[in-house]
Amino acid sequence: MRRSLPHRTAREDAVDYGDRVKIALMDSGIGLLSAAAAVRGLRPDADLVLSSDPDGVPWGPRTPSDLTKRALTVARAAAAYAPDALIVACNTASVHALPALRAELEPAIPVIGTVPAIKPAAAGGGPVAIWATPGTTGSAYQRGLIRRFADGVEVTEVPCPGLAEAVQQADAAAIDRAVAAAAALTPRDVRAVVLGCTHYELVAEHIRAAVGRSVELFGSAGAVASQALRRIGAEPAPHAAPTGGLTVLFSGRVSALSAQAASYAEAGLLQSVTAGR
Repeated sequence: MRRSLPHRTAREDAVDYGDRVKIALMDSGIGLLSAAAAVRGLRPDADLVLSSDPDGVPWGPRTPSDLTKRALTVARAAAAYAPDALIVACNTASVHALPALRAELEPAIPVIGTVPAIKPAAAGGGPVAIWATPGTTGSAYQRGLIRRFADGVEVTEVPCPGLAEAVQQADAAAIDRAVAAAAALTPRDVRAVVLGCTHYELVAEHIRAAVGRSVELFGSAGAVASQALRRIGAEPAPHAAPTGGLTVLFSGRVSALSAQAASYAEAGLLQSVTAGR
């Protein structure tokens, strides 16, 4: 396999993986697990670099300037490992920090943002609900996506206070409360629910049970994983040997998957490798 684009020199203590496919993912917390699992499903032989910011989580309440600074720090830590591409597995960071991340890293490292899956959800008609953080719900950004991709479709924006934080802490009781509160605001006749925060995909089954099994859920993990491979000219190879390596970075420090992350099924797909390898 080849690297399709030149890369910056990795730091001295970074691991040299040779000419293998390597995808980095960044987020404030464990929301990146969904996209990481999707990449692992498409390329079990790909090396993954998971860079998050437990020192600064959550990013949602931060100002755009502060969030961008933290996102750049997390991205630089991942970039030191010379990945073929960087997935910004965070809706909020994609809204506020994507231009700065691309300005610094591209063209050496393609940067793939995360957009709520409004377009595919609306393609089947309405009614559609969009579950998102309170800061994103009703925002000019989300309203713009609705106008662009769901014009003429009945859409309800549903704020989910506390849900991302509960998922981050793997607090089952808090997850149940936040999901129930959001479900109560969701019209009973919705055909589809867009999961507008990457953390929500980790509790998709909780959400499905709350809104009804007939409701289709739309997340972004699979789309961004596929887009990352396209950007580097790599083909999916789901039957490849599961030889991919894993590096976990916490606010720039080499670490291991947290106990909270390990409680989610998506983390199980990453356990065939050694953290910090």
